[in-house]
Amino acid sequence: MIDGMLSFAIHQRWFVMIGVLAMAAFGAWNFTRLPIDAVPDITNVQVQINSRASGYSPLEVEQRITFPVETAMGGLPNLENTRSQSRYGLSQVTVIFKEGTNIYFARQLVNERIQQVRDQLPAGIETAMGPVSTGLGEIYMFTVEAKPESRKASGEPYTESDLRTIQDWIIRPQLRTVPGVNEVNTVGGFERQFHVLPDPAQLMAYKLSFRDVMTALAANNADVGAGYIERNGEQYLVRTPGQVANIDEIKEIVIGTRNGIPMRVSDIADVREGTDLRTGAATLNGKEVVLGTAMLLIGENSRTVAQRVAAKLKEISRSLPDGVIAHTVYDRTRLVEATIATVEKNLLEGALLVVVVLFLTLGNFKAAIATACVIPLSMLFAITGMVENKVSANLMSLGAIDFGIIIDGAVIIVENCLRRLATEQHRLGRVLDRQERFETILAGSREVIRPSLFGTFIIAVVYLPILTLTGVEGKMFTPMALTVLMALAGASILSVTFVPAAVALLVTGKVSEHENFFMRGARRIYTPLLAGSIRNGFGVSAIAMLLVVVCGIAATRMGGE
Repeated sequence: MIDGMLSFAIHQRWFVMIGVLAMAAFGAWNFTRLPIDAVPDITNVQVQINSRASGYSPLEVEQRITFPVETAMGGLPNLENTRSQSRYGLSQVTVIFKEGTNIYFARQLVNERIQQVRDQLPAGIETAMGPVSTGLGEIYMFTVEAKPESRKASGEPYTESDLRTIQDWIIRPQLRTVPGVNEVNTVGGFERQFHVLPDPAQLMAYKLSFRDVMTALAANNADVGAGYIERNGEQYLVRTPGQVANIDEIKEIVIGTRNGIPMRVSDIADVREGTDLRTGAATLNGKEVVLGTAMLLIGENSRTVAQRVAAKLKEISRSLPDGVIAHTVYDRTRLVEATIATVEKNLLEGALLVVVVLFLTLGNFKAAIATACVIPLSMLFAITGMVENKVSANLMSLGAIDFGIIIDGAVIIVENCLRRLATEQHRLGRVLDRQERFETILAGSREVIRPSLFGTFIIAVVYLPILTLTGVEGKMFTPMALTVLMALAGASILSVTFVPAAVALLVTGKVSEHENFFMRGARRIYTPLLAGSIRNGFGVSAIAMLLVVVCGIAATRMGGE
């Protein structure tokens, strides 16, 4: 089978070249679709359940909220484990599923259990699932700040409450429309509220309770529709706008009557604008700010989405009040681009070094070109495999690629073909015709193709155990192993098809096998070293064993991360 493929590649060399160009074009197109990130996302399949319980102590949260919710999650399909934490006013239950579980299927299962347990929770508890994101989902952070000289329309400076209001009502709703953004979290500032502070003495005097005040506030803060009236073929909507809009309207709410005299909120309570009770804040350079964080939707390209958020935030900034700015403090794009620059530098330097060595060792410019082309073609083949297997390009997946290993088989085939061509021309004393040249290239390729493929297979076997890793280790190292294996597979296919065809096309005319200055110098150094090693075999073996022992001891003291 391999002999037939080699013969087909040599005799149908133009057809093979067209196929290779098509594969390269497909790989280049897939490169535009390749997800790019800094590091692999090692987050497991998990769903978080957050419950707000204002005023509850950690013990009460654990007993009345966390325990019932966590217990209700037992028995879910593909459930691996659960964990929880209870804090003041907050319960968080994390449900972890087995790898491979569809996140949306998992969320549906969790949501069903939440509905079942909701009746067991205290009244007023708000329970909801966390965003569809991961531990690396924080892709963009920004602060909402006011310039020192900026003032509101009233002439007063901007407060933390004003900045928080701008974030919640202007910036956050627009950022949530960006494709790939799942959530926009806000930390810092104060949420604007209206506080009604009843006077206990006045309540006792009017024989009212706190419940009466709460009932009156709720009943008088709603819009009510009352149908419509038809007149002369026209329809008039009847409605009662009862939603309060400012402090004065709250003060005028009637709680009840005594002796025909209405009792208003202003009679028994002080109404003022206040802030919420918070448990955290955000600071920048020692100054409190309002911090917004854009969360990435699972499966999206972090670099692309971060660029969209940056563009949208720039657009939103034009509509902010004068003197208010949205300042970027973290952009995942910068980290990704820095990582890509590091990978590109290493890959380009490695490829350049391999190409230089090829020119120095092969001594034939055209043959070196044919061999060097295997590097980009193998990478394009690997990129196509990465896209199809949903492997992102990052420091781990691309950083382990060794171009020397990838082109090892191609070098062996090209070098042997050059040797056979030179020997045959020397034997015949003339330049080979096309048929003789094809037969010589076929014989040279057939002679070394099996050892070449077997060597590549041995290298690939080294990476197979990595594919069996699970959990965090699997998410971290499996992309690296898959990328290397796909690059090796592409190099093997090219060694059987592209390399013989390229040699048949490029290596024509007189071919001479002679050592250049580089190989002559290497031979002068290597020959006496080889002879000395053979004469002193015992000493060389002893030094090698000593190095192994020393390296083994050093390995036991090497740290890990």
